Amino acid sequence: MEAFVILVEPKYAGNAGAVARVMKNFGFKNLILVNPAFSLNEDECRKFAMHAQEIIDNAELLDSFDEALEKVDYMVGTTSIESRDDKHHLRKVFLARDFAKEIYKMEGRVGIAFGREDYGLLNEEIKKCDLLVKIPTSDEYPSLNLSHAVCILLYELFVSKYEPREVLLADGREKEKMYEFFDEFLDAINYPVYKKENTRILFRRVIGRAMLSKWEYHTLMGVFKKAIQAARRNKQ
Repeated sequence: MEAFVILVEPKYAGNAGAVARVMKNFGFKNLILVNPAFSLNEDECRKFAMHAQEIIDNAELLDSFDEALEKVDYMVGTTSIESRDDKHHLRKVFLARDFAKEIYKMEGRVGIAFGREDYGLLNEEIKKCDLLVKIPTSDEYPSLNLSHAVCILLYELFVSKYEPREVLLADGREKEKMYEFFDEFLDAINYPVYKKENTRILFRRVIGRAMLSKWEYHTLMGVFKKAIQAARRNKQ
């Protein structure tokens, strides 16, 4: 799947620049602008794009939404308004997170169209979309800033395929060794006997919640070792 971010008749150069920036943040590079009300070389556009100048440089300018339709195999529209019952289909929506989980099953070029800052996509444009997506927001003020909407949707797309770096966790034997060091530490600082059992349990629970990596485990063990040695020297 190759994604294209499509801004339909955007009014503000700063928004286009901010969109380019978040596209680069999340690894997207294809930007299409339909009949923008500004030049992409305006200072405001370039300033908000920051280190995503190449996305602005390579952006494609089109005259109409129909031209954008011809560029993609599947067009996704975005809206802040949804149909409230099953009898009205024009604005039946997919929520952004659900859409992000499914879209990578598609092949080909997928356009994601964002409408004008003041009133979004026209009904005639929405009718030509294959799917409509909504970012859940408060009913009190459902409309998002253009660049914010692009950011949230691209974030969902990015996260749905993000593979975090694998971290090796400390194993059971290592954790038991740490608990032994903790007991030695309590002894070395003359911790009150009547408090020890409860403090041991507290420490075990804290370490259990922390899910220590092996690197964290070895670092803490080094700290405990030096603390125990220092406490014992002070007792001599």
